[in-house]
Amino acid sequence: MSDHCITPVAAHEPPYYAVVFTSLRTERDGGYGATAQRMGELVKEIPGFLGEDSARTPGGLSITVAYFRDLADIEQWRQNTEHREAKAYGREHWHERYVIHIARVEHSHGFERASC
Repeated sequence: MSDHCITPVAAHEPPYYAVVFTSLRTERDGGYGATAQRMGELVKEIPGFLGEDSARTPGGLSITVAYFRDLADIEQWRQNTEHREAKAYGREHWHERYVIHIARVEHSHGFERASC
């Protein structure tokens, strides 16, 4: 059994926003893991960042859902210089395609059978 617990981001008091990033990667790595880790650290500096969930299929489809308190927080993340540079590099090297959806969360609740 693993030493760490994987849990989804907790439900928050609505309304808030979900940014859904769905992508298909190329075969290249070229520092993707290190950049993804850095982006994960950097986004936490946005005051209205609430967390993120991420999953990847064996076929390479990746889905990350990042939760933000409001649209201004999303815009702050979108305009972050390091994030913009990583996105540009990703379009050139790491992604075959991607889609971004931004949705307002109107309802949120959770369930937990047992804590980790």
